[in-house]
Amino acid sequence: MTHSSSHHQQPHPATLPSFQTLLDSTNWASLATACGTGEALPAALTLLIDADPVIRKSALHDALRPVTHQNSIYEATVPVALYVAAILNHPAITAGDDNPDAETPNRPTLVQLLDWLGDTAYDANDECVAIDERLYGEGIHDEQMRAFRDARPAIHSAVHPFLGHDDANVRHTALVAAIPLTEHPLLTQHQADLAEHARRLLATSTDRYHRDRVLDALNAWGHDTSSLENASDIAAREHYARLRAAREFWEGGYSEDPPF
Repeated sequence: MTHSSSHHQQPHPATLPSFQTLLDSTNWASLATACGTGEALPAALTLLIDADPVIRKSALHDALRPVTHQNSIYEATVPVALYVAAILNHPAITAGDDNPDAETPNRPTLVQLLDWLGDTAYDANDECVAIDERLYGEGIHDEQMRAFRDARPAIHSAVHPFLGHDDANVRHTALVAAIPLTEHPLLTQHQADLAEHARRLLATSTDRYHRDRVLDALNAWGHDTSSLENASDIAAREHYARLRAAREFWEGGYSEDPPF
């Protein structure tokens, strides 16, 4: 479904503009979001680079939730994604989120921004396009999805440097974000390098989401992952297979609810 209030030409530059250029040159009030227009987005986006991690945490919700509500892509999603990509190396973001007064540690802003870019890229990946085509016929019918897919090279240019970050959580989140971005025809040559990063992640990480994403990618790229899976991966794969079988059984016309 296309979420737009008018027929704006979405920005999808081959190179990434500065965050300030994106902030100043975008007519935010004219762009649709999940809850109206993007009139309030500039203030929230500006606070994403505030020196105070508590302020940044609040801004994450205000800036990102309105443009990706329920896994949908809106008119304002592309400029927000480009802005987020452009601030990944901002000093306020790369400095981390150490807060000695916090009772529990927070996920660093950098990780949350990379995670959001990855989630949004998955919402516009080839699988989503295939579903769209099954429902509405050949071709990408969602203008906002097309705009995001066109912007993938610019976003990838900002994500890629973090594959070598000292912090494993940052590296792994950047890898998961890069995987759907490299479906773009100009970026597929990066998949061989990502495969090596994926193997290193599987050798060290216990994060279920990260492991699922990189195993799916390796399989899609034609790699044999049998030697890379651990017992947890096998159990998860078998669990997902049972869920898919149950869903197919239910959607095939049976009246009983699926057993999950």
